[in-house]
Amino acid sequence: MRRPYSRDWLFGDVDEIFREMEEMMQKEFKEFTTKLPKDLVRERRLPDGSTAKEWGPFVYGYSMTIGPDGKPQIREFGNVKPSLKPEVPFGPKRPTVDIKEEREPLVDVISTDNEVKVVAEVPGVDKNKIQLYATEKALTISVDAPERKYYKEVDLPTSVNPKTAKSVYKNGVLEVTLTKAKEERKPKGEPIRIE
Repeated sequence: MRRPYSRDWLFGDVDEIFREMEEMMQKEFKEFTTKLPKDLVRERRLPDGSTAKEWGPFVYGYSMTIGPDGKPQIREFGNVKPSLKPEVPFGPKRPTVDIKEEREPLVDVISTDNEVKVVAEVPGVDKNKIQLYATEKALTISVDAPERKYYKEVDLPTSVNPKTAKSVYKNGVLEVTLTKAKEERKPKGEPIRIE
């Protein structure tokens, strides 16, 4: 005798899978919202008198160019950093998202014969809020304004003279030009006397 198929027999496993997925998503969302920087969470009063939570802004992007050596160069920017972290040491890795208060601006580094030019996109801030620090090998861009926060440490491709730095900020684009340090040709090793 044939037994009629019931909906529970046919769709019971599918319903259970969806229920587990929903529980997992709610758990992940709750964990995500507890890790957010306080400046990225706001409450707004709605016209009906109730309040609604707002999160963000969340920015993630990347730029890909071909370097002078012919190899692709991928640079990320924003305040969201996806990564893989193990749940237990030496265990399987699960995708996670690290969110920072300050954004990492999109930056291009252009090297010519005599200078290194760093071009960074830092829109929405007053130029007086931008702080620049240069060493012979790096440039740090920092903005701590109520409307936007940016931070980026840029490794330079060659040594520069930080005292020669010039910068211009226009339409949200920051350009910093540094003169390359003059390399003195010093012989390597110890001198040998010829007899």
